[in-house]
Amino acid sequence: MGSTGYLAADAGDTPRGGDRPIAVGTAGELGRTRDHGEYTGPVSEREVVTPRPAASVVLLRPAPGGPEILYLRRNPSLAFHGDYWVFPGGRIDAADRADTDDDEAAAARRAAVREAHEEAGLRVPAASLAFAVHWTTPETSPIRFATWFFVAPATAGAVQIDGTEILDHRWLRPADALERQRAREIKLAAPTFALTTRLAGFADVDGALAAVAGWPEERLLGRLIDVDDGVVALYHQDVAYADACLDREGPRHRLWMVRSGWRYERAF
Repeated sequence: MGSTGYLAADAGDTPRGGDRPIAVGTAGELGRTRDHGEYTGPVSEREVVTPRPAASVVLLRPAPGGPEILYLRRNPSLAFHGDYWVFPGGRIDAADRADTDDDEAAAARRAAVREAHEEAGLRVPAASLAFAVHWTTPETSPIRFATWFFVAPATAGAVQIDGTEILDHRWLRPADALERQRAREIKLAAPTFALTTRLAGFADVDGALAAVAGWPEERLLGRLIDVDDGVVALYHQDVAYADACLDREGPRHRLWMVRSGWRYERAF
């Protein structure tokens, strides 16, 4: 399966039928179409979907100029996030849960390890995973996941993809991935973009992992708001989360998915 999270997960059973824009909107109304990897519709017309547990791992390897991240390109025909560049990840399966273990975090670690091997051919020790963030798809989406994101050093070995669900891979420095996204050379979903942004600027893998280990434990559920040239996702630390008053002074935690250029704000 592919990277999961804030609408970055595998629903890949049915063809999407081409790369078409995806509708977004505020709660209770259908918004304008945006090609930013988020699908939302009128909440008032349907029940809120229960999110499925999932896990994903950001793999880092050392390189001149700073660590590189492994990105996998999903088949464009997949129903969900086709043609997006994602981190290895997917749903937490029954086999990821120990018989007597109801610990969701432990199951998520096992799922992340399994997906790294299934999707990229890399064996990642569970003990090497550093928890990064728990990200849940907005309530306005018809497909929802509650995803545990981890960061880990990549192990030695060549990346091996299946050529069916995953068609290509690249190791990119975070800054290079963000530049390619700005140039519309690659597509990144919201959590992929946000985590890539947070991991930019580190000199080495050890420094990045040490920083992630010190990140606060966060569970994020975005609220999507239409703006003039796209959509902004607000998270609970943001001053505007409750009432969507974007201009008010105060803490900021938001992701701007706009035509003028995506940007992730964390100031709280």
